[in-house]
Amino acid sequence: MKTWRVLLMTLAFMLLGGCLVTFTQPMAEHQALPAGLLGKWTSKNSWGEPLNLELSRVGKDQYQAVSYARARPREREAYGFTVTRHDVRWYAWGKVPAAYGGGFTLAGFELNEDHELVVYSLDLEAIGDAAARGLLKGAPLDTEQGPGLAVQSPMAQVFAYLDDPANADAFVEVARYKRPANAKP
Repeated sequence: MKTWRVLLMTLAFMLLGGCLVTFTQPMAEHQALPAGLLGKWTSKNSWGEPLNLELSRVGKDQYQAVSYARARPREREAYGFTVTRHDVRWYAWGKVPAAYGGGFTLAGFELNEDHELVVYSLDLEAIGDAAARGLLKGAPLDTEQGPGLAVQSPMAQVFAYLDDPANADAFVEVARYKRPANAKP
């Protein structure tokens, strides 16, 4: 799994095993990322290898996530994103490369009471089920990494679905980052 996937779903920046939910419509609104989230973060991948994440501002309400494995610091991947807060959730929004179906991806994130940056992706099965029940409009998507779903619903409808507490299972935790002991936020 490529590191940038964790970022994009992390701030979506993030594709899990090639199973990807994308959106055909861009998110019109964006806001400033809470300043406390900018800076360096660390985590471990599923093999226990240390990972680094650096979040920085690159323009008005535009940000960049740079991720790299501590063992390979020169192999960095950088991806741009914007954020918005809708209802009680924060979302990161980024462009998806054509090889992964194009369009846009959406990730949820929060800073929890332990001061960890927790990132959530959308669960392909849950969003596919919502499309099958007519709650969202979507079409199957084939990518180089496997099957996905292109959500074609207006973003107001998507957020109404995601904001409903009954749909909390639409989110899956994909990453949990902490501040390095020597880093300043």
